[in-house]
Amino acid sequence: MIKYFITFENPIFWIVVHLLLGLISIFTPFVLIGWFYLVLLSSLFILLRPNAPASLYISLILYVISSEIIARMAGASPFIPYEMGKYLLFLLLIGGIFKYRTTEWPAFWMVIFLIPGLLIEKSGEVSFLDIMFNFMGPLNAALAILFFRGKTVSKSMMLHYLRLMIYPMVAVFSYAIFRTPDIEEVEFSLSANSAAAGGFGSNQVSTGLGLAAFFVFIFWINRWRLTGFRWLDALILILFTVQGLLTFSRGGMMTGFLGVFVVLYYLRTASKIQITKYRLVRIGKYLIPAFVLILGSFFVVNRITNGMLFLRYQGETAGSYAGTKEKDLNLITSGRLDIFLGDLELWADHPVTGVGVAASRYLRERMTGVVAHVELSRLFAEHGLFGLAYFILLSYYGFKVVRSSPNPALSGLLFALFAVGLFTSFHAAMRTFVSPLMIGLSMLRISDPQQTKQPEKKDNQTFTPILVEGEDKK
Repeated sequence: MIKYFITFENPIFWIVVHLLLGLISIFTPFVLIGWFYLVLLSSLFILLRPNAPASLYISLILYVISSEIIARMAGASPFIPYEMGKYLLFLLLIGGIFKYRTTEWPAFWMVIFLIPGLLIEKSGEVSFLDIMFNFMGPLNAALAILFFRGKTVSKSMMLHYLRLMIYPMVAVFSYAIFRTPDIEEVEFSLSANSAAAGGFGSNQVSTGLGLAAFFVFIFWINRWRLTGFRWLDALILILFTVQGLLTFSRGGMMTGFLGVFVVLYYLRTASKIQITKYRLVRIGKYLIPAFVLILGSFFVVNRITNGMLFLRYQGETAGSYAGTKEKDLNLITSGRLDIFLGDLELWADHPVTGVGVAASRYLRERMTGVVAHVELSRLFAEHGLFGLAYFILLSYYGFKVVRSSPNPALSGLLFALFAVGLFTSFHAAMRTFVSPLMIGLSMLRISDPQQTKQPEKKDNQTFTPILVEGEDKK
C-alpha cells in the first residue's frame, strides 16, 4: 500500500483522503484504525521479501509513525496503542537494521551508553512504565541514526518522504478545525488552548502542525512540487500555521519557525556559483512573500484572539499579566528552567552514574514529581557521564550534517531536520516521534544530478548507497 503514496502522481488526492480521514475520525475511530492496519500490514507483506527496497521501508516508517497524533486524537487506543509511536518505531528500526545490515559504530556506542542507566535506580519509586516512557526516546534516536546514516536517496524520493509526513498532519488539521467550536465561543487566555486543538493536547497538536507547516514551507520556498499549485501550497501553509498558533502552545510552532530560519539562512548565504549550478531560487524574490505569509498569520490570529497571542509569545501568564507574579525565564518557559537546573543539581550529586532512568522526577528538589522536559538535562541527571558521552556523539552527528551536501538547498534541508529534532527535545524531551524521526531523517545522503559528476570523497566511500537515483521511479 505504501508504494501507492509514492507512485500515484496526484498528491491532491492523498490530501483530500486525509482531510476526510480526519473528519470521519471525529465520529468514529474505526475507519482510521482500519486504514492504519491496511497500510501497515499490506506494506509489511511486501517489505518482508528479501529484495524489498529500503526506500519503501523508510516510507513505511515515516508514514505510520507520523500517524501517532491523529490516532491519539481519535481515541483509537487500544487498537492503536497510545504509546504506539515509541514501540513500533523501535521494532521497525531494529528490523531495518538487521534487514539492511546497517553498521554505524558511533551510533552503536550511543546505544551502549544508555544501558548503565537501566541498572541504577536511586529513588526506589521508578516503575517499568516510567522506564519505558523515558528510555525509548533516546534509544530510538540512536537506532534511527544507526539505521538511516549513510543511506543515499534521490532528491525526488526525499520529497516523497516529506509528503508522507505531511499527509497524517492533514488529518490532524482536519480533526482539529472541525472539532474547534465557533471562534467567538473560544475563550483565549494566556495558557495553552485545547479547544483549538480539537479538544486534545495542544502541545502535541501544535507540534504536528508546526512540523507540517515547516515541511510545506520547504516545498514553497524551493518551488518544489507539493500539490502542483503554488497558491494551494501557500494556502495549506497558512492553514497549518493559523491553526497551530490558535492552540497557544508555543513549543511546536517555534520549532517549525526554527526550521524555516535554518532553510532561509542556507539559501541566503548561497554563492552566485551555487545559485547557478544548482538552480537555486533567488531568495530575495521569495523572502518578502515568505515573511508576509508567516507574519500575516501571526497578525490574523492575534486579532482573532484580541491581542492574547502576542502576549502569549512574549511569555506572559495570567499571573504576570495581573502583576501577581514576576515574569522571569522560568515563568516564560513554563517551569522548564527549574526542571533543567534541578536535573543539573542531581548530576552534580551523582556525576558518574547518574540516578538511573526515570528517577530524576522523584529525586529532583525543584519541580519534584514533574517529568523531564529537557532531554539534555535528563541525560545528565539520569545517566551521568554516559549521558554526556551520548550527547557528545549526537552533537558529532549534527556537525556532520552541517555540510552534508554542496547544494545549499539540500544541506539546509537536512540540517534543519536535525535542528528541529534537537530543539524539540528541549521542550518535550524525546517523548514524541519528532526527535528520533527528524534526527534519523537528517542522516540521509541526498544524491544530486550535478553532484554525481564530482569524485567521491574518501570519507564517504565507507557508506554503501542503498537507495540510488531513479529508484523512486515507476
